[in-house]
Amino acid sequence: MFTNAKVDAFTAWHDLLINPELELDSQERYDELLKLADGFQAEGIIDSHERRTLIEVATVAYTRAVTAEVCEK
Repeated sequence: MFTNAKVDAFTAWHDLLINPELELDSQERYDELLKLADGFQAEGIIDSHERRTLIEVATVAYTRAVTAEVCEK
């Protein structure tokens, strides 16, 4: 079931994931995404499965960003 809090949480997390205007490097963005996922679970907005999924998506995005950075050098 999706509550307004859950929709808002997923929206905030997704915005952080894809917003290139935020001046964060790959590591900072990854850390912030993990903090958000942990906070959402701690607040009871998402369950452990949803948290794990967010972390997996953040990890893939981080890996791609770091790989792109390495390839540019």
